[in-house]
Amino acid sequence: MSGHDSKYFSTTKKGEIPELKEELNSQYKDKRKDAVKKVIAAMTVGKDVSLLFTDVVNCMQTENLELKKLVYLYLINYAKSQPDLAILAVNTFVKDSQDPNPLIRALAVRTMGCIRVDKITEYLCDPLQRCLKDDDPYVLKTAAICVAKLYDINSELVEDRGFLDSLKDLISDNNPMVVANAVAALSEIQEHSCRPVFEITTPTLSKLLTALNECTEWGQVFILDALSRYKASDAREAENIVERVTPRLQHANCAVVLSAVKMILQQMDRITSTDIVRNLCKKMAPPLVTLLSSEPEIQYVALRNINLIIQKRPTILAHEIKVFFCKYNDPIYVKMEKLEIMIKLASDRNIDQLLLEFKEYATEVDVDFVRKAVRAIGRCAIKLDRAAERCISVLLELIKIKVNYVVQEAIIVIKDIFRRYPNTYESIIATLCESLDTLDEPEAKASMIWIIGEYAERIDNADELLESFLESFPEEPPQVQLQLLTATVKLFLKKPTEGPQQMIQVVLNNATVETDNPDLRDRAYIYWRLLSTDPEAAKDVVLAEKPVISDDSNQLDPSLLDELLANIATLSSVYHKPPDAFVTRTKMATHKTEDGDHPDAHETGYSDSPSHAAAAAASPPASSSSVPYAAARQLPPAPVPDLLGDLIGVDNNAIVPTDQLAAPSGPPLPILLPASTGQGLQISAQLARQDGQIFYSLLFENNTQVTLDGFMIQFNKNSFGLAAAGPLQVPPLPPGASTRALLPMVLFQNLSAGPPSSLLQVAVKNNQQLVWYFNDRILLHVFFVEDGRMERTSFLETWRLIPDSNEVQKEFPGIVVSSAKATLDRLAASNMLFIAKRKQANQDVFYFSAKIPRGIPFLIELTTAIGSPGVQCAIKTPNPEMAPMFFESIESLLKN
Repeated sequence: MSGHDSKYFSTTKKGEIPELKEELNSQYKDKRKDAVKKVIAAMTVGKDVSLLFTDVVNCMQTENLELKKLVYLYLINYAKSQPDLAILAVNTFVKDSQDPNPLIRALAVRTMGCIRVDKITEYLCDPLQRCLKDDDPYVLKTAAICVAKLYDINSELVEDRGFLDSLKDLISDNNPMVVANAVAALSEIQEHSCRPVFEITTPTLSKLLTALNECTEWGQVFILDALSRYKASDAREAENIVERVTPRLQHANCAVVLSAVKMILQQMDRITSTDIVRNLCKKMAPPLVTLLSSEPEIQYVALRNINLIIQKRPTILAHEIKVFFCKYNDPIYVKMEKLEIMIKLASDRNIDQLLLEFKEYATEVDVDFVRKAVRAIGRCAIKLDRAAERCISVLLELIKIKVNYVVQEAIIVIKDIFRRYPNTYESIIATLCESLDTLDEPEAKASMIWIIGEYAERIDNADELLESFLESFPEEPPQVQLQLLTATVKLFLKKPTEGPQQMIQVVLNNATVETDNPDLRDRAYIYWRLLSTDPEAAKDVVLAEKPVISDDSNQLDPSLLDELLANIATLSSVYHKPPDAFVTRTKMATHKTEDGDHPDAHETGYSDSPSHAAAAAASPPASSSSVPYAAARQLPPAPVPDLLGDLIGVDNNAIVPTDQLAAPSGPPLPILLPASTGQGLQISAQLARQDGQIFYSLLFENNTQVTLDGFMIQFNKNSFGLAAAGPLQVPPLPPGASTRALLPMVLFQNLSAGPPSSLLQVAVKNNQQLVWYFNDRILLHVFFVEDGRMERTSFLETWRLIPDSNEVQKEFPGIVVSSAKATLDRLAASNMLFIAKRKQANQDVFYFSAKIPRGIPFLIELTTAIGSPGVQCAIKTPNPEMAPMFFESIESLLKN
């Protein structure tokens, strides 16, 4: 619609629909055209004009290209709500796809691809087939994109009609835009396919590199992104590819530049010549610097990408530190990102320049920016040994200006510097103590208290300084209270005189009796017992030599960094998160099984076993699923606890109390403490999961002659660090009575060392009896989280990535699966989530995924003949030592 068509948006007639209907059926072409424009205008502003569907469709039979485009626009918008009427347009679409005018042919195919209606889709195939063989490049490039749209609607149809092969043929086309669109379509299809669709071969590579020089800027982005996933066979090939792509670094479009940088970085890993790598680093610097002269929004995107690039290749911008200096009119988000990059690029050569800049920034008006600048000085001191003294001098100068938030931030970073360089710069403590009265932020207070406690022997009035904080101990935040407790104990151990002795009594009393914070109370009890039993042991524990902290500038895990670098120039590189962390992929259309409930794995590329299927599948770009595995490998495995050594003999008041929710009646719980053992007290208990939370369900039965009250519970160290989340408040239990309790649990608070074990050792006491100890069993399915479901493609790729040595199998000959649906429902209730099913001879093979906290996945294959005894279970997981616990758990689920 032209600039003179605004009049169509201004009508407010009451009988608008009937009038439009009359005009759409007018015998005059101009009147019909004006009517369609009015309909489109009404549709654009949100009015419902779907009643005119038939009348608008009748206007399709026209030679006027503008009118045809408007009608097609209307069809795209309303075809979904009027699928039966949309069929009326099919004949016109088919006719237009054979029109002599290539614009009309392309328009017809594009519109049919945009109408996501199944009834239309089947009629699209023949016109699309013809357009994929068309002589006109405009029609070809439109048809290529249409194949990707059709694949999203019906992937089976695309594969059966051979459209994928036609797309691959288009890569050999002479027109670069056709090649670019074919690459874009194949890349899109590959993301949603569970098998290899688009693999770049040596002949394909040559064609793509040739097309790269001639296609539009967005076509170049598509081709460069595809090339970045290509793995060169050797260093020579990688060098040739990089040489052909390097001119793209000079492109005016930022997206092309970043895509070229991504491609070059991926290929540099395969180049062995240090000279070539050095030259490439030099060539990449100017285009990256140029990006920083763009608008602030583009600058920010460039800076986030540069942040990743210099973590992998810091030499690229090592000599360009000045371009990251903050300008007075930079938005705060740009300034913050520039600071991060300057810290990463800091070296002995440029530290003097940086310190002058940081000192200047510390006098700015934006408080958050000032804090970040002061912290940057500290981080540089920790990173560079030789520059530490100069950094401290700048920090002391900033303290002298007496700006409250500057002083507090300086004290926080100086504490970190003391940790990095112990017994080196303690002479400045006196200057820090002068600012004691101005501290009002928890982190600054805690840092100052740590310094006083750590160097109490060098501070003459350390007791007086700490005493000034003790007056407000109950009102202080937990962070400050914990530091005060530890600092007071350090002071007492270093100066065991009367003053510190009185202080320690006051602090321990406040921390154990007056507080509700379990962390503070636990630490206080530990210190109390250490000091009362063995002061020398207390010295060894509290005054032990601390590990030297290190620079945290490159904080990303190497595997995550590689994944983010593979996604440069996308949102992933701006968020610094893998795509799967913030994008939920659209699920592909699935096929019904014989049960009609679940997708059939056999139809989507599953072979005899997941390992075979995974080997046959393409290797997609690294995804975030690899990140939890890294975390899983770092998780220390937990062993079977030997004895309740840390429970026996502990003061009963020191037992961590736990919270209790009113528990509904439920299925029978296993008896763990029989009445014969518990002198009349019987306890039944079991771990359970409800609404994403782990609970310990308990049943107390009083078979004694007295009322039992004051129940408390404690858990010994265990493989999952299970501990109670709050106090256990069981009401007084009269003789002959029983009560249930549902106790919330927390994880990773009480970890034991060694291999994983299902043993959970529990201690329960009350006011009338001794402490009772009993053993429970940890069933792994209680820890399966609700978001453990994997897409099929992720399942296959993950099975392939986990080594075969991590696959563990077990048979359960006595178990009979009588109903597939009931078993699937029962496993789903425990968050063992169904992926797919296939037939193997007379047996059914089911695939499931599950995940426990800290992102550790379990990939499960169950093979059984329905109604016959015998179940075979195979699992793959990054932590195969957990397999016995898993099999114990799956056996209990299948038996129930």
